[in-house]
Amino acid sequence: MSADLTVGIHDISFATTQFVLTHATLAAHNGTDIGKYHTGIGQRGMSVPAADEDIVTMAAAAAAPIVERHSADRIRTIVFATESSVDQAKAAGIHVHSLLGMPSATRVVELKQACYGGTAALQFAIGLIHRDPSQQVLVIASDVSKYDLDDPGEATQGAAAVAMLVSADPALLRIEEPSGLFTADIMDFWRPNYRATALVDGHESITAYLEAVAGAWKDYAEQGGRALDEFSAFCYHQPFTKMAYKAHRHLLQNCGHEIDEERVTRGIGLTTTYNADVGNSYTASVYLGLAALLDQADDLTGRAIGFLSYGSGSVAEFFGGTVVPGYRERLRTTTHRDAISRRQPIDYARYRELHEHSFPVDGGDHPVPRETTGPYRLAALSGHKRIYEPR
Repeated sequence: MSADLTVGIHDISFATTQFVLTHATLAAHNGTDIGKYHTGIGQRGMSVPAADEDIVTMAAAAAAPIVERHSADRIRTIVFATESSVDQAKAAGIHVHSLLGMPSATRVVELKQACYGGTAALQFAIGLIHRDPSQQVLVIASDVSKYDLDDPGEATQGAAAVAMLVSADPALLRIEEPSGLFTADIMDFWRPNYRATALVDGHESITAYLEAVAGAWKDYAEQGGRALDEFSAFCYHQPFTKMAYKAHRHLLQNCGHEIDEERVTRGIGLTTTYNADVGNSYTASVYLGLAALLDQADDLTGRAIGFLSYGSGSVAEFFGGTVVPGYRERLRTTTHRDAISRRQPIDYARYRELHEHSFPVDGGDHPVPRETTGPYRLAALSGHKRIYEPR
């Protein structure tokens, strides 16, 4: 293995759902001042899955363009990160592997640690490429964020999948060493096996997030990482977009910098645009921020980007990456924007119907109505088995 081997993100693609509930619609229903949503948490809409959409259909839709562009010949591993798993045993990525017709000589696993799982998947993929640079790893982060109706977290729901091809000599972003790490045993957000919706202590979660930002940065600095001023932009996990602003101010303050709002916006503003329309996508969130940044920024060639990945409970990681020359030729900007603009707005009654939908648990045959116009759908639940198909 070459000592100067570079590994990172070779391609990135994201997908979201058929429907969107705008925050204007939500505010009109519950009598909330729209400023609480648009300004207070920085959200404009939240993606809502159709009855025949879930983490698998979004993941396959995100990954298919990558496999089509690069083929599956060198992809020996799929790592699927999610906290919205559809099965307690079988990896959701196996369904994706089947839908995309990938070779049987592939390892497929699923990772879980709240919203941090996508970064764990990326780092594990990097390790595999260092072991064998001829291979590529397909990393998929896909989630549906769901809280109880009328819960304070309801307005931060969302859904999306991000697929990344990790390889040697990447065409988009070289991932750098070191990483700064932080873990603390905190019950700020959790979902027991017997619940379909998450539980969250909002105040505790914000406090835990900010503590993790400081802790991960401290370790990053101690490991010999870049100085803060060397980064041109920062991608944060975004449970809601204003949390990224709060986190970046905290990092600047923690490093002894004055809080300059123009500097804060310059550092993270572009990374929040997709998340503001899609909502919280858990494991995919920080990489949806990366896609938004790459798609919209002026030339970032040679620039360093900082990443702060946070997962409640809690685990965090800070690391850096450098944008590769020629990256703009590989972007999927139009496709990404279309994924957001093509969603159908729904009223609150339809959203509530979809939110409350659940499958019977009797093991019978339960076909799913055709709703999605995406490339893959959940066709049925039969004998306790989920059946997926191309649309």
